Amino acid sequence: QVQLVESGGGLVQPGGSLRLSCAASGSISRFYAMGWYRQTPGKQRELAARITKSGSTNHANSVKERFTISRDDAKNTVYLQMNTLKPEDTAVYYCNAQRTIVRRDDYDYWGQGTQVTISS
Repeated sequence: QVQLVESGGGLVQPGGSLRLSCAASGSISRFYAMGWYRQTPGKQRELAARITKSGSTNHANSVKERFTISRDDAKNTVYLQMNTLKPEDTAVYYCNAQRTIVRRDDYDYWGQGTQVTISS
């Protein structure tokens, strides 16, 4: 078992920046990948960005050039730097620890989520 604790969410004006952190209670290097997902009411959770244990990243088209995922295995922490934020980025952001090459909601670990609200 591993606990994932997100932090860094909040209310920001359009065009602003936020940095989300996900601190794990154990080593993250044992997971296939770490990711950030987001969800708005009435919609399915969607991938924002993911980083594998080897450091390969993929970002959703909607956040490319604006969001950057990174990891610090020494601190067991994953980050999501979010720049040029837009109102449509408003969502609850969840940290995910993907245990195998196939992501499974019922098998992977999830944090409790952190609210990000973009509004003037």
